Amino acid sequence: MTDAAAPALSIRGLGKDYGDRTAVVAIDLDVGRGECLGLLGPNGAGKTTTISMICGVTTPTRGRVVIAGHDLITAARDAKARLGLVPQDLALYEELSATQNLRYFGALYGLRGARLAERIGWALEVVGLRDRAGDPVRRYSGGMKRRLNLAVGLLHRPEVLVLDEPTVGVDPQSRNHIFETVRALHAEGMTVVYTSHYMEEVEALCDRVAIIDGGAIVATGTIRELVAAHAGTG
Repeated sequence: MTDAAAPALSIRGLGKDYGDRTAVVAIDLDVGRGECLGLLGPNGAGKTTTISMICGVTTPTRGRVVIAGHDLITAARDAKARLGLVPQDLALYEELSATQNLRYFGALYGLRGARLAERIGWALEVVGLRDRAGDPVRRYSGGMKRRLNLAVGLLHRPEVLVLDEPTVGVDPQSRNHIFETVRALHAEGMTVVYTSHYMEEVEALCDRVAIIDGGAIVATGTIRELVAAHAGTG
């Protein structure tokens, strides 16, 4: 059983060292159910390392991650089943079609038969690729590949969706489509963590922002709160 009032994502003391170098210090952060949180920071600030630890891709040196009430270490299977990751690096098979890619990744999620077919159709519709579903991915533009990457992360309808700089290298049309998709999922109640180094992206999409720099969270709040706090120090 999980506490319905608990945060969708709870992070306590999360940090990562590589030898003598500390990449992430010790992050404490809660993301409410149905919230869209922006993780904002410059390149090299520790965003991707933090996301990798949240998703169980990288083992933290210290700290704890709880996803929808399930500890990522002691209940890893339950925690990961509730999380969807859209990584910055594309994870697609170029010679396969969009449908074949989704069929493969859906099987990894444990989806089968009619349920898998329904989810594939839904994900393709959400990202606007249904009419190109049979084309080999190698024929896709960079923006279309980003949208298919998003479809893979959505396929199992996770409670928490994590997007690591999903608009890197995309054309304006695909960028707008990704924005529309994130807004629609958020409106339906999905919890979203969206990383970016562009203030205008998190301002357009997110309820609240956590600013990361030097491997640490240096400020959290709404855009209005952060602007007001900055103005007060001027």
